[in-house]
Amino acid sequence: MEIIAQRVFNTLYIYLDIVFLIGFCALLIVKKRYLTFLFAIAGGVLYMIVDYGIFHLAMHSRSIEGGDLFWVLLWMSMSYGITNFAWIWLWMSKDKHLLEWSMLIWVWWICAPMIANVLGANMPVVKIQRTTSGYHGYMAIIMFTTYAAAIVYNILQKNKEKRFPLLWLLAIGVLVQFAWEFSLLIGGIRSAEFTSAWDKIMTLVVNSLLETNLGAVSTFCVFVFLTSRFTEDLKKRDKKISFTERIIEVNRKKVREQTPVAVTAGTAEAASAALAETVAPVATAIEPSKPVAPEPESAPVADVTPEVKGEAATTEPVAPEAKTEAKANKPKSTRNKSGK
Repeated sequence: MEIIAQRVFNTLYIYLDIVFLIGFCALLIVKKRYLTFLFAIAGGVLYMIVDYGIFHLAMHSRSIEGGDLFWVLLWMSMSYGITNFAWIWLWMSKDKHLLEWSMLIWVWWICAPMIANVLGANMPVVKIQRTTSGYHGYMAIIMFTTYAAAIVYNILQKNKEKRFPLLWLLAIGVLVQFAWEFSLLIGGIRSAEFTSAWDKIMTLVVNSLLETNLGAVSTFCVFVFLTSRFTEDLKKRDKKISFTERIIEVNRKKVREQTPVAVTAGTAEAASAALAETVAPVATAIEPSKPVAPEPESAPVADVTPEVKGEAATTEPVAPEAKTEAKANKPKSTRNKSGK
């Protein structure tokens, strides 16, 4: 199946994007995302090697009108390579500002073509395209091989925390490419000269499912390996941890958390035991006490006074203390010796 990836844009779009890339990289450095910055630059270089070296020189799948192929491909590779790889790294690290970084990249992708179309309407137009039938099959082989290896590993791994976060990687691999392709499509850059809606949709769908996703597992392995030894600001970790212990940290960390739950001493079982020891006293302290049944109240004692000269006897409750005192003061009865 032949999928043609085509872009049509004016030169102002290139200049605007270069300014954005400089500002984006500067922001990464200011926020001390040094490892993310270096990985993004490496991604741009990798894309240039693949796009110019393989797609153009080896497979002759690239063609251009209205510009120099080398310089246009250099800009395209660095543009998508920097934003794409930086975004992937931020996703994998679950950066606490992931939402803000994501919006910055995607809003620019949406707005840049529209700004260039308005402000650069009279500027020269560049049309560049590539065919994909010669290499999409190889991409599919890479994607299946890496995902299959990760799936088998997860099946054999008994500790759930040491397994690859496959759904998270799949989401990254698909959504990052989809956001890029969708932005180009609605901005009038991707497939601009295609008249068939089906051709436009197929380019969007196939590229989104394949072109970034094929490297999701491999990129995650690189991420885990590097971050098990270095922090984001390029400092060596105080205590080196193993590859699988770093996976545990990644799996435990939530987006917007400052730091992951560290695993530095052995296994996850030790960390779980320590957590249980910490929680147990707190749980005991806040455990609700059992209700105590109230003691039954003593019934009031009635003082019965006999009828005197036709008056009715009255019954009044008498406190136990008064009854005791009255009993103590009552004179003892004496018996008449005469029997009267």
